[in-house]
Amino acid sequence: MDREYSKSFVIKNTLIGFTAGLVMLLIILFIESIYYKIALTIVGVVELHRITPILYFLDLIPIIIGVFSYFLFKNSAIFKTQITNTLELEQSRQRKLYRFVEKLKSGDIDADYQLDESDVLGRSIVSLRDSIKVSKQEEAARRKEDEQRNWVAEGMAKFGEILRSDNDNMEELSYQIIRNLVKYIDANQGSIYLLEDHDPGDKHLLQTACYAYERRKFADQRVEWGEGLVGTCVLEGQTIFLKKVPDSYLSVTSGLGKANPRCVIIVPLKVREEIHGVLEIASFSYFEQFQIDFIEKVAESIASTIATVKINLRTSKLLQESQLQAETLSTQEEQMRQNMEELQATQEEAASQAEKFVSFTNSVNHTLIRAEYDTTGILLYANTRFLNKLEYSSNSEVEGKHISMFINKKDRVWFDELWKNLAKGGKHFEGDMKHVTRSGKDLWTIATYTCVRNQHGGVEKVLFLAIDTTDQKKQSLDYEGQINALILSSIKAEFTPTGDLIEANEKFLQATGYNIHDAKKKSIYDFTPDSDRKQIERIWDDIAHDIPYEGAIRVLTSNGEDKWLRATFSVVKDMYEEMAKIIFIANDITREKTMERETKVQTERLMVQEEQLRQNEIELNRKLREAREEVKNQFKEIEKVKIRNEKILEGFLDAVIITDKDGVVNFFNNAAEQLFETTKSKIIGQNIRILFPNDIDGKDEFLDAYLSPEKEKVVGQRREINITTQSGNEINVLMLLSETKIGRETTYTAFIQNISVDLF
Repeated sequence: MDREYSKSFVIKNTLIGFTAGLVMLLIILFIESIYYKIALTIVGVVELHRITPILYFLDLIPIIIGVFSYFLFKNSAIFKTQITNTLELEQSRQRKLYRFVEKLKSGDIDADYQLDESDVLGRSIVSLRDSIKVSKQEEAARRKEDEQRNWVAEGMAKFGEILRSDNDNMEELSYQIIRNLVKYIDANQGSIYLLEDHDPGDKHLLQTACYAYERRKFADQRVEWGEGLVGTCVLEGQTIFLKKVPDSYLSVTSGLGKANPRCVIIVPLKVREEIHGVLEIASFSYFEQFQIDFIEKVAESIASTIATVKINLRTSKLLQESQLQAETLSTQEEQMRQNMEELQATQEEAASQAEKFVSFTNSVNHTLIRAEYDTTGILLYANTRFLNKLEYSSNSEVEGKHISMFINKKDRVWFDELWKNLAKGGKHFEGDMKHVTRSGKDLWTIATYTCVRNQHGGVEKVLFLAIDTTDQKKQSLDYEGQINALILSSIKAEFTPTGDLIEANEKFLQATGYNIHDAKKKSIYDFTPDSDRKQIERIWDDIAHDIPYEGAIRVLTSNGEDKWLRATFSVVKDMYEEMAKIIFIANDITREKTMERETKVQTERLMVQEEQLRQNEIELNRKLREAREEVKNQFKEIEKVKIRNEKILEGFLDAVIITDKDGVVNFFNNAAEQLFETTKSKIIGQNIRILFPNDIDGKDEFLDAYLSPEKEKVVGQRREINITTQSGNEINVLMLLSETKIGRETTYTAFIQNISVDLF
C-alpha cells in the first residue's frame, strides 16, 4: 500500500513539472514571437528557432523539469514513507507503553514490557516499576513485622494474665498455659514437663499437662534426667527445633487418624540460668522465627512464675517443718534433761529455730488473719487480727468454738463439703471467702485453708490464713449493681469508632423497634433522620477528638416514627490509648418533648390570661400588705402578753418550770433556782431530767410520766413528791402539771411548792 501511494504521488508531480516546463517554453516562444513580430504558428516557431538557436536548448526545459520533478518527488515519497512508518512504529510503541502504564496504575506491578534499545522512556518506566515493586515488598515486610510485633505483644499480655490467675495450682496452670499457647500459635499438640528435683537421687521430668485438637489429654508421662530430646533440652538449656521429625518420635492423633507432625519445638523453661521444666509443641506447619522467639519469651515468663510458686511451696514447707521441730523438741524434753551436754547443744539449736519460727509467726500475725482448727473444725488458736476483724475481744471467746459460728448459714452446704475434704487431707483451698463477724456483718477475705500434717502424714490441724478484702468486695459488688441498674434503667448501646452497632440492651431494641440481628446491621446514621445527619456527624467528630457529648437527639424507629432521647456518648480506649468503642447511654424523653410542645401551646394561652392575673395580683398584694400589718400587730400583742406572763411567773413564790413536749426546759423562774439550788443558764435548753437523779425511775408513776416524752402526762392533779437539790438535800414538795396547746405546739408547766418544814 505504501508503494502504490508513492508511485502515484511521483507520476502526478512529474507530470505537473513537465507541464510547468512546457508552459514556460510556450511563454518564451510567445515573448519571442511578439518581439520579432512573427505569428505563433508551426512555421513561425521554426522561424524563431532559426533566428534564436538557443531555443533548441530551451525546448529541453519540459523534459529537464519533468526529470528533475521525477527524482525530486520520488525521493520525497521515499522520505515520507519512512516518516510514516516511523510514526506508526512510534505510535505502536506508545500504545504498548500506555497499556503497560495502565497496568501499573491498576496495581499490576508484575506486568511485562518488551524494551527496545532506543526506548529510553520505556526503560525509565520499567525502572519505576521495579522501584515500586521493591517498595511494595519492603512495605509488606514492614507490615508483616508490625503484625508480628503486635501479635507477640498481645500474646505476652494474654499469658501474663494467665500466669497471674491460677498460680497456686500447677496442674491447672500448666493446662491453661499449654491450651492457650497451642491455640495462639495455631499448633496441633503441646505438653509441659516440670522438673521434679525434691529428691537429688531421683531427678526427673514429669508431664503436668497435655493438649491436642482442642481437648485435654491425660498427662502422666515421666521423662528421666537426660533421656530423649526433652532431657537433652534440659541438659543443654537451649531450644531444639526439629523440621524433620522421626516417624517413631511423636504422632498427632485426631478423629481422621494419625499423622507425624512436620516440626517439633522443645523450649526449656529457664530463668536466670535455672531450668524448671520444658515446653514441647508439635505442628503440621513450620514455625516462623518470630513465633519461636515468642514461645521462648513465654517460656521465660512461665519459668519465673514456677520459680515463685516453688518459693511459696518451700515457705509453706518450712513452716510445717518448724512446727514439727517444735513438737519434736517438746517430746524430747525429758530425755534432754538427763543429758546436760546434749541439752546444751539442743537448746542452742532450739533457740535458733524458735527465734526463726517466732519471727516468721510474728510476721504472719502482723500481716495476715490467722487461725488454726483441728480436723473436727474446733478453733485451737486465733491471732489478734482474726479477733479484731471478727469483732471479738479475747481468745477465750472463740477458742474451743466450732468453725460454723464464723460461716453464714447460706454458705454451710458448700463449706461443709470443703471442710470434709480438708479433714481427710485433701487439696488446700484458696480463693474468696465470706465470714460472719460477731455483730453479723460480712467479712470478705482472700483466704487459704491448708492441711498441717504430722510426721506420719496424717492431718494434725488445718491452718487458716487470709487478707481482708471487704472494702474491695463491697466496692466491686456496688459497681456490678450500678452497671446492672444502668443497663436495666437506661437505653444502652455500643458502637465502633466508625459508627457500626456492636451491642445493644433490651431497652434500646424496644425504643427503636428492631431485633438484635437487624440492629447489628445498622450504623448510628441509620437510626437518625436524614435531616439530623450533619448534627450526628459533628457529634461523632467531637467524640473522635475526646470531646464527649451529652444532649437530646432524635432517632427513627423501625416503623419510621420519631423518638427523642437524652443521650450521652463517651469513648472507651484500649491499652494503647486509642479509641476502641463508643458507649451510648440514653433515656426516652419523647413524652417530655410532646409535653414541651403542649406546654408551648399552653404558654401561649396563659399569656392571654397573664394580663388579667397581673391585675388580680395588684389587688392581692394590696390585701396581703394589709394582712401582713395586721399579723405584725397581733405578734406584737402576743409578745407583750408573753413578756407580761413571764414577769408574773418570775414573781411566783412557787417554782415554775415550762417544758416542750420533748422535755426541753424553756422557762425556769427565780423560785425554781432557789429550790433546786442552780441557775437558769445551766437549765434552760436542757432536758428536764437534769433536775432529777437517775435512780428515781420507776418509783413514782406521776414523775415517770412527766420525765418521759412518750408517756401521757398526769395533768391537773396535785401530787406530793420528793426532790433532791444540787447540795444533796431531799425536799418534800407538791407538784401540779398543766398542759397548753397552741396550734401544733404543746407545752407543759410544772408548779412546785416546797412543803418541807425546817426544824431548828
